Amino acid sequence: MKIYLGSDHRGFHLKEKVFAYLAKHGYEVEDVGDETPDPNDDFPEFAQAAALKVLGSLDDDPRAILLCGGGQGMAIAANRFRGIRASVIWDAFEAKMTRNDNDSNILCLPSRVLEDEEDSAWQGIIETWLSTPFAAAVRYKRRNAQIDEL
Repeated sequence: MKIYLGSDHRGFHLKEKVFAYLAKHGYEVEDVGDETPDPNDDFPEFAQAAALKVLGSLDDDPRAILLCGGGQGMAIAANRFRGIRASVIWDAFEAKMTRNDNDSNILCLPSRVLEDEEDSAWQGIIETWLSTPFAAAVRYKRRNAQIDEL
């Protein structure tokens, strides 16, 4: 599984920790930016970069993890792309549900919430999201197809 990782300045420090964690655990990770914590950067460019990488990947199950202050901006920007199902997630239960029901392919993390938590909080979210398969129930497939037709 290839994972694309991006953040704006607000998520930069947590992104660096996430990158190290994923690499240590054997995941293939590509950082799509930002390269430095630039207070003048804008999250849409990193959401776009990650979304395009996921959509253009030849990997069987490409995913992305995006971080910004609240996660919402990244999700809004990433969800502009047909085929992207980005979800703002703050706990492991929601990580499981968004993979199981929605086949989420981009995880958006709220750094304002998670950076002051123990590392195990965001690690649990990420591991749950990465390890939960899509249930592929007929109704879930139908709903995802309807989203792509909007």
